[in-house]
Order: sequence, then structure tokens, then C-alpha cells
Amino acid sequence: MANSWWELQIVCDLALEDSIFWRLEQFGCRGTAFETKGYSYLVRAYIPQEQVQLLDLAALSLWLRQDALVLGLPIPTTHWHLIDEEDWASSWKAHWQPQEVGDRFLIYPAWLPVPDQSDRFILRLDPGLAFGTGTHATTQLCLEALEMRIDQESHDIVADLGCGSGILSIGAIMLGAEKVYAVDLDPLAVRATRSNRTLNRVNSDRLIVEQGSIDRMMKMIDAPVDGVVCNILAEVIIDLIPQISAITKPSSWGILSGILLDQTKPVADVVEQNGWTIAALWRRQDWCCFNIRRS
Repeated sequence: MANSWWELQIVCDLALEDSIFWRLEQFGCRGTAFETKGYSYLVRAYIPQEQVQLLDLAALSLWLRQDALVLGLPIPTTHWHLIDEEDWASSWKAHWQPQEVGDRFLIYPAWLPVPDQSDRFILRLDPGLAFGTGTHATTQLCLEALEMRIDQESHDIVADLGCGSGILSIGAIMLGAEKVYAVDLDPLAVRATRSNRTLNRVNSDRLIVEQGSIDRMMKMIDAPVDGVVCNILAEVIIDLIPQISAITKPSSWGILSGILLDQTKPVADVVEQNGWTIAALWRRQDWCCFNIRRS
């Protein structure tokens, strides 16, 4: 079945949510959803059949078991089965509900009817096969940090490195950014960002998205940017910091996330070595978000 997907069902302790989502992202899962089952989570994740073998799934199950043992938490149970491509999209979407993030955002699945009234920005989203639904701690931390950095008077030009579904780019525009340049190595993420740009009625000249990394970003911008948001992984962020410095103004700010608690020191060292100051470090469970500014 060329168009089949593995559906993974993981029942775990509530405290394991972050480590499991991190493992699933590293493993290459495209869509994830979770629901509370008493004192446990039921996590559903999806990955193309052709991308992994049964031995790979068994290895993932072992990693999840080892993570729980290291943290001293109950061992999760993991099951998997094949479903058709049409079924996987509807399956995880059925468990993804509107979610308030920060003080100003309401992340709203694109397939649900929009409420008549809301005192929040309604950010409609269909992530497709891209990362970024607003349910993960790293995305929430970035949106909350953007609320502190951008308003209707700032007119900031922002770079979004690793844009995923486009949730952070669109959020920045809603808050008041004048323009956002976004890049992602995954063509599916570029497609999702463009689709969500249209869904939220953002003009294409305000949110410019292309496939690539920071090298592509350097060709897209015509002047240094006011701010950078980068929600990827610590190892990638460390490599990008010198180039981030090259595309930003002397007064620029940055939001870096996707960083586990035990990875904060090497990230902080590289940030400071490249002329940035750590203005704040926000933590949510095992994940951290750096709010930085140029020294």
C-alpha cells in the first residue's frame, strides 16, 4: 500500500508529553494529536509506511521506554497499525480542538466553523504534513514571546527560520509585524505556510516564504531584519547563530526555541559569544525558549 501510513498510539504519563513529542519529531512523524485519558495521555502520531520499517518502530518504542526509565516515570505503552492515507488525516484532526495560547491567540483548526466573536486573534491553521499546530510547548513559548516583542506600532521586519506550518509567521503578522520572511527545508512546510497564509487572509507581499535555510534567507531580504524567530532544535540553532547575527540589526531581538533544558548552556554560550544578550529564559516542563537581543 504505497499511500498507507503508520498510526502510532502511545499511552503515557502526563509528565512524559514533552519527551515523547520530541522523540516523535526526531523520528519523522508528520501529524500528532493527543487527548487526556484520566491521569494519562493518549498520543497519536503518523508517519508514511515507506519511511520506516517494523524494526524502526520497535526501536522507537524502546527509546520511549528508556526515556521513561531515566525520568523515573511509568513506562508508556506503544502500539501501531497501518491506515489508508485518507484515514490518517481525518483521524488526528478529530482530536485537535481550538486552543488558547498566550494572552492574544486562539489557534483554530481550519475545518471547524469560526466563532462569531472572540477577543483574541483567531489563527486558523491546517498544518497538513508540516510541524506546528500550537499544541507543543515550544510553539506556545514562541507565540507568547512574540506577544511581548511585537505590537501594531513596532512595524518590525521578521525572519522565521524553519517556519513549519507558518504559525509563528502568521502570528507575527497578526500582532503587527510589517513583513515576515520565512524559510523551511521541507517543501511540504513551504506549501503548508502558503496555504495557511491564504487561509488567514495575509497578503503574499507581507509573508514571503521560500524553501531553504538561512542562506536562502540572506538572498530574500534586502536589509537586516528587526527580529528573528527560530523554533527548530538546539543543535541546528547553535550552527545558525553566527549567520543570524549577519542578517540582523544592531538593535535586533531573537526568539529561539526547541531547546531542551539540559541543552541551555551550550546554546547560551554560543549566543553570548556572538554578541547577543539573553534577556529572558522561559521554561515549560522540559523545554526552554531564549529571548535574546543584540548587545
